[in-house]
Amino acid sequence: MLSKKEWNILSDKESRVVLLKGTEMPFTGDLTDNKSKGVYVCRQCEAELYLSSDKFDSGCGWPSFDDQIDNSVKHILDKDGSRIEIVCSNCEGHLGHVFKGERFTSKNTRHCVNSISLKFIKGD
Repeated sequence: MLSKKEWNILSDKESRVVLLKGTEMPFTGDLTDNKSKGVYVCRQCEAELYLSSDKFDSGCGWPSFDDQIDNSVKHILDKDGSRIEIVCSNCEGHLGHVFKGERFTSKNTRHCVNSISLKFIKGD
């Protein structure tokens, strides 16, 4: 995890999603179909957010995870009052939304995350 002074400079496209709470188009992200082992970190501050073992294919067009690394992601009621936004606990960069009750996995949770909000660190 980088200190605030070391945070990555975001491109305009990355800023629109991470800082302005935008959404990338479905099925366009680099990490949607990634099946490699490793850890997903925040694009802005590189805090560890998700393990590859918690990623699954939901068919929604964005990377999906049924769990997060402990204390890595904050859940906030969205402005529309009907969805739960997820942000990085360290820098509060926008990640996407979390949905419960869809029964994709036994954990019954889907973190629907913008690829552009993440970086992937390959591991063993």
